[in-house]
Amino acid sequence: MSIFSRTRDIFAANMTELLDRAEDPARMIRMIILEMEETLVEVRASAARSIADGKEMRRAIARLDELQASWTEKAELALSKDREDLAKAALMERQKATDMADGLRSEIGAIEDTLKSYEVDIAKLQGKLREARSRQNAIANRIESAVTRAKAREVLHGGRTEDAFSRFEVLERRADFAEGRADALGMTGPKSLEDEIADLRASDSVDAELQAMKAAMKARGV
Repeated sequence: MSIFSRTRDIFAANMTELLDRAEDPARMIRMIILEMEETLVEVRASAARSIADGKEMRRAIARLDELQASWTEKAELALSKDREDLAKAALMERQKATDMADGLRSEIGAIEDTLKSYEVDIAKLQGKLREARSRQNAIANRIESAVTRAKAREVLHGGRTEDAFSRFEVLERRADFAEGRADALGMTGPKSLEDEIADLRASDSVDAELQAMKAAMKARGV
């Protein structure tokens, strides 16, 4: 496919329609970008060749202009020596150089028109590339967002999360049991008969000691 036909196809392409028809939009847009980049490189290379051709033609025209001036001098010299035949031959050679220079000027005009077309095409291709890359970034962001949402939903509603919370419940039950056991160890049960009798005896001893202390204080007049 020629550069010009490929470029026209790209300009005519409606990317939204292409992406709507594509089974894999991300892959389709990568292919579109690659095609545009390759075409842009080729258009620029052709423009560079045309510029080089134009420079070479201008140098050739300059040489032909010098040649025309040289043949004019030669024709004048021949006429000054009464050699009209040589003057005529020199003028004929000058005409050949003139025709060649005119032909090159026409070709340069065509090259300049082509370069203007290249310039327009390059600008359009760059615009299409920007649009395609923008679409590519948008699609990449959408895919990344979708993957992130899917992971979040998997965490919230997946079996692994449910299993983790089940484990938490088991651990909480174990903690409750451990705390209950610790509380139970600190509890005191009802006193036995022997404990109550021992308490009575201790109370009698304390009462006797208290009475003795009072009598001693009274004796001292306190």
